[in-house]
Amino acid sequence: MEFITLTKENIASQHLCCAISDKKHQHGVDIKREWLASRIAEGHVFRKLNEKGKVFIEYAPLEKAWVPVMGKNFLYIYCLWVSGSFKGKGYAKELLEYCINDARQQGKSGVCILSSEKKKPYLSEKKFMLKYGFKTVDKTGDYELLALSFDGSQPEFTPEAKKQSIDNKQLTIYYGLQCPYIPNCIEQIDTYCTTNNIPVDLIKIDTLEKAKAIPCIFNNWAVFLDGKFHSVLLLNEGQLKKILGE
Repeated sequence: MEFITLTKENIASQHLCCAISDKKHQHGVDIKREWLASRIAEGHVFRKLNEKGKVFIEYAPLEKAWVPVMGKNFLYIYCLWVSGSFKGKGYAKELLEYCINDARQQGKSGVCILSSEKKKPYLSEKKFMLKYGFKTVDKTGDYELLALSFDGSQPEFTPEAKKQSIDNKQLTIYYGLQCPYIPNCIEQIDTYCTTNNIPVDLIKIDTLEKAKAIPCIFNNWAVFLDGKFHSVLLLNEGQLKKILGE
């Protein structure tokens, strides 16, 4: 199978894997495409299988990655996703090895990724990453920063990320522009909370500086309840009802 790396020249004509056929997320795809086009010059990489499927890796230089992680000269993997009938064919291995080789060729100090002790939705599985030499280099709560270091140096969560609390007690969601599913999730949450008079604070993370300063773990989404960090799990109306106990 052929892999394609998105460029400014081909990004308009290529699908973005995450939300290929779901019409309600196409607005989110357009937003992601625009966001991604602005990041390519910064060294952001989106590489995918040339098939109609969810098989891709997305990574960027850590200094330019919209996450509350700090370190010098690392690549940060946002997402490594292989789903459905494409599983079990070695695609995840190929994509990860491509990223690792890219890091070495660029003279980087290593590669890092957000994971967790126990498998969580939207995060790469720790067990898989350990097979390739990744190790836990920092942690906060149930979340871990894994890294494959070439020179012994290590990235770490920012001090802000380890706070995992805010003064605001109402439902608070920090969200980015990177995931195609997010705009529809935000619309559902805003509509439900408005209809049911539920106070909610929706905070758009639209700059690198804001992303680096977030007071919790964040890959492109973070939920707070009663002033405490809850999870990075994307929420639709049904999932929101569950966490609110309704």
